[in-house]
Amino acid sequence: MMKIKKDLGILICFSLIAYILTGCAGTPMQFNPNNTAPQLITDPPAIRLGIARLINDTPLVFQGRGFKPGDSVIINLVGVKKDKGPMDIPIAEAVVDGTGAFKTEEVTRLVKITELLQADTALNDQMETYIVISRPPIPAGEYTVRADSMDSDKKAECRLLIKDPSVLDSIKDWLGGLLGKIKKK
Repeated sequence: MMKIKKDLGILICFSLIAYILTGCAGTPMQFNPNNTAPQLITDPPAIRLGIARLINDTPLVFQGRGFKPGDSVIINLVGVKKDKGPMDIPIAEAVVDGTGAFKTEEVTRLVKITELLQADTALNDQMETYIVISRPPIPAGEYTVRADSMDSDKKAECRLLIKDPSVLDSIKDWLGGLLGKIKKK
């Protein structure tokens, strides 16, 4: 009986650790098949502002449809509170294919660092890049993401939830600081 309780306790501990490390993924967004107007979705629908997680473990991609074939679109994060007031931040771009759809490349590391984390980069003596944190990231909250057509007035919007760092993110960032990958000024 003691062995069963011990084994059950170990199983519960490993399950809890696995849950904490992986977190719970949000439901992926999907296009509305009944809507012929321009549409935009984001994958994932939510991100965290933990430095290490956002830079290394969070691919952020946007997809759209209902646009003019051959068009180009700019993806903007709308109404971000910056030092000079709310502003729209361009974070990705894409070319619309022959079916009127597009999929962006992953939002770049530089955009994540400079625009979402509001940080900078620098080089150490070994010419390795590290992140310099000198001000807080953009505020957590639900943001509108908008795809703007370059050739027409077509637009599409979706929501992106930006969350504060988790406890695990804080631990990863602390380790990144110990390793010289993240420096706070």
